[in-house]
Amino acid sequence: METDALIIGAGPAGLFQAFQLGLQGIASHLVDALPHVGGQCAQLYGHKPIYDIPGIPVCTGAELVQLLERQIAPMQVPRHLSQQVESLQQRDDGRWLAQTTAGTLFAARSVFMAAGVGAFVPKALKVPGVDGLLPEQLHYHPLQLDMASGRTVLVYGGDEEAVNAAIACASSCADPQSSGGAGAAKTYLMHRRDAFQAEPQQLARLRQLRDSGAIEVVIGQITEVRHAAGRLGAVQWMDGEGREHLLCIDMLLVFLGISPRLGPISDWGLSIERKQLVVDPATQATSAAGIYAVGDIVTYPGKKKLILCAFHEATMAAFAAAEYLQGEKPLLQYTTTSAKLHAILGVAHPGAQ
Repeated sequence: METDALIIGAGPAGLFQAFQLGLQGIASHLVDALPHVGGQCAQLYGHKPIYDIPGIPVCTGAELVQLLERQIAPMQVPRHLSQQVESLQQRDDGRWLAQTTAGTLFAARSVFMAAGVGAFVPKALKVPGVDGLLPEQLHYHPLQLDMASGRTVLVYGGDEEAVNAAIACASSCADPQSSGGAGAAKTYLMHRRDAFQAEPQQLARLRQLRDSGAIEVVIGQITEVRHAAGRLGAVQWMDGEGREHLLCIDMLLVFLGISPRLGPISDWGLSIERKQLVVDPATQATSAAGIYAVGDIVTYPGKKKLILCAFHEATMAAFAAAEYLQGEKPLLQYTTTSAKLHAILGVAHPGAQ
């Protein structure tokens, strides 16, 4: 598919980049390795407070992502999630041809790298049989759990995300008045040891659901996945004594952590210092024409790894890209008074009759 701009990374920097490009009349697409937008902010700080976003005294990472999504809603930016850009080559006409791990092809007039410290890739479960599962039966770090409704679910992991997922899956069954749970028919939580990393109130809720039987905690590790024609039937697991057991389930939610990887970016011929892209801070341009970079992935003298700095960089990159794509320096307009920007944002212009 053809686009004016391809944004690699859908964290706060990438989302705000889409907004700033939209104000310049530049259509964009977002690509991210995670199954949801928000990047590191949603994945690592989803429930933690952030205090240094201008005009917002405090918000969680998840709340910030929601606000950014509301902000870019008028631009109708397509998202391409759960896939990484694995190759990027310049064509003879100057456009950049990008291909993702899902086989999606883009011909982009400009590219914006907003990949943070790299693509956040969930750590995969590596046991026999896992590769044969149908996609809807195996989920890595899902944020929404509606698909677990009525299923026999195994949540595999011991961190805060895993605990929260198990609680969400089990809560509505334990409490029919609850509206927050996904309503799994049966919820198992498996970890290699009987200790979980979560906030005290979440651990207290886990104990409550565990005592009531709504969550069954299994201490061990998965050693094999059993399925027939891709249909998950059970997992084989090993306890601390080395004994093997079988657990019948029909959905597997895996929370083994995520790791940032610079990945194929390092092979694209861009100037890199210490795993960061070198840019001109006045334009956020990289060493390749038509490619810009913002956020934690960039380096320049005085660079600060802060969200608010990434927002500034996205603005500078959008103005530079507008000049590059449109052949002239864009006029500085203000959202308070510009009829053109009001039309883009879908808001009424004060002077309109």
